[in-house]
Amino acid sequence: MDREAFDRLVEEALSSIPEEFQAKLDNVELLIADWPTSGQLSQAGLGPGQTLFGLYQGVPHTQRGSRYGLVPPDTITLFRRPIVAAGRTRSRVAYIIRRTVLHEIAHHFGFDEERLRELGY
Repeated sequence: MDREAFDRLVEEALSSIPEEFQAKLDNVELLIADWPTSGQLSQAGLGPGQTLFGLYQGVPHTQRGSRYGLVPPDTITLFRRPIVAAGRTRSRVAYIIRRTVLHEIAHHFGFDEERLRELGY
């Protein structure tokens, strides 16, 4: 799948998020990279050869205090090639993208990995 088709699926996933959550995604930038760097894998607690579909980097809403401000945007990075390799079909890639976007947005709202596993994400 080429980058343009992948980008369209990301846009579809983002537009499916309820408006009340979209409104709270200010100061969040969504990036698309082909592969995670070794530093990103390490930050996610993964090693070489392990798969990472997405990564949230920033300050979750639950950790922001009165002094939060004038900070660079939080980022959600989706990793195109691992997602496409795992998905293989357009519909499966779309499913992985949506699930990954929701997972990373949940981190933005303060959900940790343990809670996301409990919820099936």
